[in-house]
Amino acid sequence: MPLQIVHHPDYDAGFAANHRFPMSKYPLLMEALRARGLAGPDALNTADPAPASWLKLAHAADYVDQVIGCSVPEKIEREIGFPVGPRVSLRAQLAAGGTVLAARLALRHGIACNTAGGSHHARRAQGAGFCTFNDVAVASLVLLTQGAAQNILVVDLDVHQGDGTADILGNEPRVFTFSMHGERNYPVRKIASDLDIALPDGTGDAAYLERLATILPELSAQLRWDIVFYNAGVDVHAEDRLGRLALSNDGLRARDKMVIGHFLAQGIPVCGVIGGGYSTDVPALAARHALLFEVASAYA
Repeated sequence: MPLQIVHHPDYDAGFAANHRFPMSKYPLLMEALRARGLAGPDALNTADPAPASWLKLAHAADYVDQVIGCSVPEKIEREIGFPVGPRVSLRAQLAAGGTVLAARLALRHGIACNTAGGSHHARRAQGAGFCTFNDVAVASLVLLTQGAAQNILVVDLDVHQGDGTADILGNEPRVFTFSMHGERNYPVRKIASDLDIALPDGTGDAAYLERLATILPELSAQLRWDIVFYNAGVDVHAEDRLGRLALSNDGLRARDKMVIGHFLAQGIPVCGVIGGGYSTDVPALAARHALLFEVASAYA
């Protein structure tokens, strides 16, 4: 069976081409996956919006209602980085529902990926940093509530620290959060994960991969995880305009192979989400995101 991929055309909320958040990367990612032969009808699964009851497992009820009703206060919209109108609200609900679906597919098939997700700055009380709802936190709590998993590991390799995920899941002993990120990057005020590794500016392939290779066995030694949520943010790339690290395409590919191969070799399902990536060359950015799916497809 091919790699199971979750997608929805409304992951693209139609931002202007010059917006700091490159929304057009979502349709371009799908173009890249089709060009690679990874997006056939037997591979694609359509996301459904996450119901409010799921979203309220991770987020304050009044904030969820504000997003669904498109009545988010302007102050919070500024922290998110864009207004929360109908298309943004739908996109946030779809991305969270998509990660839940990808997690269920991963539990069934061993690995699955969402073509969105990784919105790790959304905290319990509100969104922030281009993140409206925290899809990985929502999916983790849905799986726990429904009894589909008992021990969950979050491996967050986006260049920015996963403060929102740490905030939501910090008091949930059945989820372990790990973030490896740029030390001097957003957010200025970090919220401690269960394990944080902060890397200096300019860290390249060799140093990055060496550090990661020492951490993965330590994570595996802690518990028998039922599923791993892998945030494969590509903003660690040398050409990312919000990154400050210096990985190459080969480094991204090696990173994804290291993470996915490590856990699948132990029979632990992996749910991949794409995380951050910011570039004015959006087709090149989409090709970087496609690396996750190329690597994951070799294990499907």
